[in-house]
Amino acid sequence: MTLAGAKHIHLSGICGTAMASLAGLLLAKGHRVTGSDAAAYPPMSDLLHEMGIPVAQPYAESNLIDSSTGKAPDLVIIGNALSRGNPEVERILDERIPFASMAAALHEEFLLGRETLVVAGTHGKTTTTSMLSWIFQAASKDRPELEPSFLIGGVAENFGTSYQLRPTRKFILEGDEYDTAFFDKGPKFLHYFPDGLILTSVEFDHADIYADLDAVKTAFKRLVNLIPRRGVIVAYDSAANVSECVSHALCRVERYGFSGDAEWRIANLRHEQGRSFWEVHHAGQLWAEFQMPVAGEHNVLNTTAAAALASHYGVSVKAIQEALAMFRSVKRRLEVKAVIDGVTIIDDFAHHPTAIRETLRALREAYPHTNTDAGRLIAVLEPRSNTLRRNVFERELVESLALADRVIVAAVYQQQRIPEHERLHPEQVVAAINAEGTPAELGADVDAIVNTLDEEVRPGDVIALLSNGGFDGIYEKLPARLRQRTSSAAATGRR
Repeated sequence: MTLAGAKHIHLSGICGTAMASLAGLLLAKGHRVTGSDAAAYPPMSDLLHEMGIPVAQPYAESNLIDSSTGKAPDLVIIGNALSRGNPEVERILDERIPFASMAAALHEEFLLGRETLVVAGTHGKTTTTSMLSWIFQAASKDRPELEPSFLIGGVAENFGTSYQLRPTRKFILEGDEYDTAFFDKGPKFLHYFPDGLILTSVEFDHADIYADLDAVKTAFKRLVNLIPRRGVIVAYDSAANVSECVSHALCRVERYGFSGDAEWRIANLRHEQGRSFWEVHHAGQLWAEFQMPVAGEHNVLNTTAAAALASHYGVSVKAIQEALAMFRSVKRRLEVKAVIDGVTIIDDFAHHPTAIRETLRALREAYPHTNTDAGRLIAVLEPRSNTLRRNVFERELVESLALADRVIVAAVYQQQRIPEHERLHPEQVVAAINAEGTPAELGADVDAIVNTLDEEVRPGDVIALLSNGGFDGIYEKLPARLRQRTSSAAATGRR
């Protein structure tokens, strides 16, 4: 499907993180790119605007007509959010407009002939892919051949983008286990054929497409089965599901973690003022000492995995140390949106109870005053991912949210699309959190949540906004309200 010469390529569902990144790669290759989506929100809407890629909203048959030529695009890439009944899908099929999935287009246009390093796992993919890309970028200062192309499922703050295209051989990308398209229900990562793989975790997720944990494990086993004998897998060492998935690998497998059996063992971890410090021991010997301006045990694990895989490809310890000392994480991963009158607002891309748990633990480490009476950690959740909208992890969700000092749970996003017997019931979650001793309440809507927070937050509080979507504009509405409160108090001479 490789396209000769510059073509007009349209992406239906362009505002997905991977789709927007692919749009940037196609633009960098010289193609003319347009797109459409149901709705656009940051950070991908901002990225597309900066690239100058027009985005039509909402989906419509007319989006597939080039206004300057009156012709259909040379190729339409269909995102996995689209299905039969979508007006653009129907026109594509009726008129036999050439189409492909995101993953297939990425493979054909960019991965063939390159050395592909993939980061996969239920958690930590985006951050770990960003870390690995930044490590190779830093190493390329002295070794230009290491400068990577990459595709990340989020905006890496060190790069200010989610993609990069270079003529070198290394291509680093996030390997998503979610399905590929309505016409290809297999995981995206089966299109990527890794030479090197990081496997961070394997848990039940994406309850809308996987029946159970065994189905998830089968997908990861198929990914492992694609890696050539000359390749390498760097896998987390303290999870039975990960061990099962790599048990029949025909390539080299190296484990990382805290246990004494790990080839890449983390030791002497400490957190100070939002920074992490730790050692990595390899083959029983001290290999390196690292520090980075990011908190959280899960981030240290992710970083160690990235360092181990980079080392396998000849990146020096010094280059890794320099990269990590300057690492700035990813937008929507523990991202500070605003600090207003002593109140810190954090945005995190929450999608699973385990991710929520690690986020809240990391915030406790980054803001230790919330462990005292000097401030509270307030969790505000929108159940929006296909897993969180279901009741499959209700108990785990309660346990994760109860780590906060105060909890507000919004309504389930588009709850009418989830069968009643499968749907998460936030009122039950709130009741269970209260029973755990953590004050919790329902938020009728975002305006009501903002009103509640406006009335009760005080200097020292840290508010974690947890959603993998736009959350009805709360990221803009809450800071605006708190600034208004501060301005009003200043105008009247009150605090």
